[in-house]
Amino acid sequence: MSGLYLVRVGSGARLTQALEKALGGMQVQALAPERIAQGAAGKRLIFAVALDEYGPDGQFTALLRALRQNPGCLAGCCGALIVDGGGELYTKQAAQELALAANMAGCAFMGKPLVEGTASLYNQHILAKQLSLDWYETYVYQIGRLAARLASFTQPKFAAPRLLMLHASSNRRSNTVWLGRETLARLPGRITTQEICLQNGAIYDCRGCSYDACAHFAESSTCFYGGALSDEVLPAIRESDALLLLCPNYNDAVSANITALFNRLTSLLVKQDLFDKYLFGIVVSGYSGSDLVARQLLGAMCLNKTAMLPPNFCLMQTAHDAGTAQHLPGVDGVLDAFAAHIQTVLLQ
Repeated sequence: MSGLYLVRVGSGARLTQALEKALGGMQVQALAPERIAQGAAGKRLIFAVALDEYGPDGQFTALLRALRQNPGCLAGCCGALIVDGGGELYTKQAAQELALAANMAGCAFMGKPLVEGTASLYNQHILAKQLSLDWYETYVYQIGRLAARLASFTQPKFAAPRLLMLHASSNRRSNTVWLGRETLARLPGRITTQEICLQNGAIYDCRGCSYDACAHFAESSTCFYGGALSDEVLPAIRESDALLLLCPNYNDAVSANITALFNRLTSLLVKQDLFDKYLFGIVVSGYSGSDLVARQLLGAMCLNKTAMLPPNFCLMQTAHDAGTAQHLPGVDGVLDAFAAHIQTVLLQ
């Protein structure tokens, strides 16, 4: 894979200055966003997006459309994201949209691949205090660190990977669970698989303990609220090399128990991050909106919780009535291809 390439979208004086300071000593070449479909494959891409107070502009939309119209144009790429906001809103929305579009075009993302700066840069204040820097200096520091991580990042392979499938449905008629189990059944024996159901009542949501309290219990690999998550789920995540999350669309969002899992992962991350673990997903919508759920999934687990995002991380299907998924046109080929993709990502 080649050196770093900077894809600038939008114009903003603060972002220009921050990039010059953070990347000044690195070998970074410019890649125009309009060339993304022809000249990006195999490169390490830093997407640097400047928003005004109203959010993404036409150039950003044009980039999304180019990525969506050219599946595979980012094959072999690994990406990182910098989003500079003209207001306090829209930075994460833009990052999630761009991450999903790039991922569906073949781009992988290392864990926590986003640096965002809201207009006030207040979102930098906690790290700034830890580093004894002002908010802008912290922003520049984070951009430089992100670029350095991307430059040295390699996607791991495993001789005998362990894949953990998590879902929140005990319904045997679930389309999502059927797709997940069929995927696991197609994986070779070298991949060890485990399935855990986050059943109703088994996963209590995070109650917002102080960081010190969370860190105290994390030292014992547990959480103040204990239960199945501390006893079974977190240890299984800790021992896995890849996660497969099954996410039926509930009102254009993941289910309550999956959300609770996102929130409770803080107690794991205090002691152990997820940088060395891949994230895969299966999203099923009864009518529409699978992209919304996929963006929420990658936003929580990759942009925030540090899991790696392999290219084409998510299988998205539309199926409403029980058993519909089994009769979708070409479903066997879709499942064969998704399982083969997981195998390609994981195995040496």
